[in-house]
Amino acid sequence: MNSCAPDDRPHNPADGCTPDTPRAGPAVTTLAAMTWTWRLEDPNGATLDPAALGVEVPPADNQGDAESWLGENWRDLLARGVATVSLFDGDTKAYGPMGLAPA
Repeated sequence: MNSCAPDDRPHNPADGCTPDTPRAGPAVTTLAAMTWTWRLEDPNGATLDPAALGVEVPPADNQGDAESWLGENWRDLLARGVATVSLFDGDTKAYGPMGLAPA
């Protein structure tokens, strides 16, 4: 079965395009929204489980919100044994490791 042209040309049975043939439409691309998350790390760089520390690291819709959360919570994370953090956009590391201890 051939698809009809996506424009407003009339159906042309010679081209295999009949009133019952579906028209080709624009391609639809769906981009998955990336989620920004922090990976918590111990002094050796090993990943820490936030639940084991009694911490919830909420996913953020954007980098700014993720960084704001860290700005509000870094002292508590440091007190719970988190030495460094890395920021991820989905599976892609944006940056890190970044130390939490004051210079």
